[in-house]
Amino acid sequence: MPSIDIGAVEDLTHSRYALRLSDGKRLVLFRLPPIRPSETSADAKSHDWVYYAMEAECPHAGGPMADAQVDIEDASYIASCPWHAYDFNLETGESSFGVKACTYPVRLQNGRVLLSLDDEAVRLSALQAVSEQVKFKHGSRETTTGSLKYLSDDATLCDWCVHILNTADPEDKIELTSHLFSLFATREQSSTPMSLGAGSVAAPSQPLRQDLHEVKPGQMPAARKGGSLKSRQAMLHALANIEQWAIDLAIDICVRFATFQTTATADSASQQLPRTFYYDWLKVANDEAKHFSLLRCRLEELGSHFGALPVHHGVWESATRTAHDLRARISVIALVHEARGLDINPLTIEKFRAAKDMESVEVMTIIHNDEITHVTTGHRWLSWICEQEGTDPVQVFRSNVRKHFSGGLKGPFNVAGRQQAGMDSSYYEDLAGLPGEKTEVIAGG
Repeated sequence: MPSIDIGAVEDLTHSRYALRLSDGKRLVLFRLPPIRPSETSADAKSHDWVYYAMEAECPHAGGPMADAQVDIEDASYIASCPWHAYDFNLETGESSFGVKACTYPVRLQNGRVLLSLDDEAVRLSALQAVSEQVKFKHGSRETTTGSLKYLSDDATLCDWCVHILNTADPEDKIELTSHLFSLFATREQSSTPMSLGAGSVAAPSQPLRQDLHEVKPGQMPAARKGGSLKSRQAMLHALANIEQWAIDLAIDICVRFATFQTTATADSASQQLPRTFYYDWLKVANDEAKHFSLLRCRLEELGSHFGALPVHHGVWESATRTAHDLRARISVIALVHEARGLDINPLTIEKFRAAKDMESVEVMTIIHNDEITHVTTGHRWLSWICEQEGTDPVQVFRSNVRKHFSGGLKGPFNVAGRQQAGMDSSYYEDLAGLPGEKTEVIAGG
């Protein structure tokens, strides 16, 4: 069987990689320790790993398998989709839900990792490590004492969310967010899932911030081209500010709308939000915490720090306008602001590339790939609500933008990226928000 050379064993040091092939297929390569000694090939050394490859999108609903949780069951590796927990055997692709994912044989030969395919004409177009770690500034402090406060075992999801929103220190915020996602996901697989606590505690009107010089969005310095060091510092600082707000937006949607119910129809009763809604948005929050940590770290590597420049809270102004309705919140935050990031990020990446700042290119590429899944999350949940209510998600989106967003949606649009996230042009073409106001769409959130 024809094979593709993925790379040398010693060069593949991450636990998972995103692969893009010349025929357009996207795969995930998993690098895992052997479960049984017999799994180690004759070519392998004692420290070698075993490798599995599968399609990048869950065959159930398109979830990103690069973000899958991997467990061992019956002496086999099982990858669970982060969206709806569909499980797949990494060797056979079989699932307990009756669907099957495409998997591809991987073998080691002469110190190289080889992917077997049926088509000998297909080549490897791109290989990218999947970032899984938040870069804590001080290292993880979960087992130490200090100002960082962890809630008790009986704390509800809403208790945790309000606690994070009221945490001003960004380092504490990202660590608590990462902890909450891990805790919620782990307990979902147990006999004692975390209580939601819907309606038991109110979200603050605005999250707390620490030692930042805040200005109105229109008073921010003009965007630069990214050629000089100061220009790149300014770009990274602005992006870090947006990512910190994005953490709070994903946390806020969990607590503020915990009591949400769909509108009953003649054919369908009112529905509460399923628990997968909270898992999905906590996953988004965890990604945003990772993004902020990567940007903050890169700023420091370039001789600056977060808080060195003015910041704005324009994205939260949109959150305030949509605090009354989940449909409006998803429409404006996820499908306007975050979708705008899909348009802007490739341009930003090229600015850093032109400046030969490849470390920032790597950070921004991670962020861009994650944000496609965030827009997908917004699109999926707006579509779910509309399905329960018998409405058209495109029309619901456009109506909410007209009512609750300032200004128009202007290109250029990343058509391919938006389409990948579920948004075709019927969502955003020829669409304007509130009349009489002219506001630039803030990318991110």
